[in-house]
This record gives sequence, structure tokens and C-alpha cells, in this order.
Amino acid sequence: MKRDSIYYQIFKRFPGLLFELVDYHPSQAQNYRFESVEVKETAFRIDGVFLPPEGAIPRIIFFAEVQFQKDEALYHRFFTESMMYLNRNQSQYDDWYCVVIFSSRSLEPSDTKTHRIFLNSDQVQRIYLDELGEPNQQPVGINLMQLAIASSDAMAEQAKQLIERVQLEETDALPKNEIIDIITTIAVYKFSTLSREEVEVMLGLTLEQTRVYQEAKAEGREEQKTEMLKVTVPLLLKTGMSVEQIAQQLNVDVESVRKAAQ
Repeated sequence: MKRDSIYYQIFKRFPGLLFELVDYHPSQAQNYRFESVEVKETAFRIDGVFLPPEGAIPRIIFFAEVQFQKDEALYHRFFTESMMYLNRNQSQYDDWYCVVIFSSRSLEPSDTKTHRIFLNSDQVQRIYLDELGEPNQQPVGINLMQLAIASSDAMAEQAKQLIERVQLEETDALPKNEIIDIITTIAVYKFSTLSREEVEVMLGLTLEQTRVYQEAKAEGREEQKTEMLKVTVPLLLKTGMSVEQIAQQLNVDVESVRKAAQ
């Protein structure tokens, strides 16, 4: 998994985090939708577009690009795609901004003159994650984004500290379990030779906190439900109830009842 794809996972789950990085903060930041959009009649696909919630005033679109490798054509592509999208969707916005997130300043294209009309504008912001300051001094959201650029040596300790912060600073906008899942995903990427379970042990996560446990717990409930149906359905069929009536009585779907009756 590439690190920029991790960021797209983060933004998909928590679109409001983008606005912790930029100077402009829409009143409905947490309600933005992060999407990958295709510009019709062209070969362009824009990976990161933050679309305003329905009814928002003004309707402001944010284009985002996360860059973890050197790409001299980045600005040519990014601004061309963004302007093409704006041209094709003129009725859907009142204003727009572009945000380019680099892991470090060294990855920025060397040619900043050709697109200076954009780069020198207040509508374009460039973010350098390694220049945001010490992770433990940043908001939880920014700390999470910085985690992906931490060295392997520092990552485990930073992840543990972030998990401790999440326990204390949980908010509705950043659900604890989802943040922990993202932290674990980043760690799995960093320590690719370890299994997810081994990474969770390394991070000091208790079993109940992990996605693996939650999924197993859900599977266990499903197995219990299946066993209950296998016992209950035949008995109810003997009373003369139809499959549909049993499904309604037990609050399950008809197909589950049919399977249990076989």
C-alpha cells in the first residue's frame, strides 16, 4: 500500500481533517464528502475532491493532492484536472481551493514559476507534513496524518502515544475505533513482515480495541444466530407457520429461515 493511498483512506473516513491543515474552515467542514471523480469527455480522473454538503452556502469545492514521491509534472496535471472539473461543473460551486500535501518540501516540483498565478494565490495552499511541528503538540487529526511519514524506528512509539491521546480526546468527528484502525493500518504498512495481530501487540492494543476482535465478535454473533434458527425454525414449521410468518416473528429474512429449514 502506498502512503498516499493511506491518506485517501483517512480523508474518506474523516473528511473534516483536511480543514485542520488549511487556513479556510467551512462552517460545515465535517459534512464534506471526499470523492474520486471523473471529468466527463476527458481521460482525467481526480482522486481527491472534497464536495460541500447539500444546502451549504457558499458551495466551496476543495481539490486535494497527497504527494510522497518526486513528480515534476505534478502541478501541470493537478491544476489542469482541477480547472477542467470546474469548467464541467460550473453550476455546482461558488468558490474553490486547492491543497497540495507533501511529505517534505524536497518533493515539490522545481518549477514553481510556470504556475505562479495559482501557487501565489490564496486559493492554493501547500502543506509540508514534516514541518508541522512535533506530533504530540498537534491536534489528533494532524498527528494521525504525520504518523505515515514517521521513520520505522520512531513510528511504533509515536503510534502508542497517539493511541493514548485518542483514549483521552475522543470526539464525535473522530471515532476512537476508526482512528485506532487507521493507526494499525499505517503500522501494518510500515512493518510489512508482521501480521496485523503482531502489529497490534507491538502497539500495545488490547483485544477489545482492535478491528480483528470486533469482526470476530460479529462473526460469533452471526454463528449464534444461525444455530438458534436451526433449532427454532423446524419447531415453528411443525406448528403450521409459513416461512414468511416465521421470518416476521423472528425478525430475520426469509432466506435465512429457508436455509435453517433444510
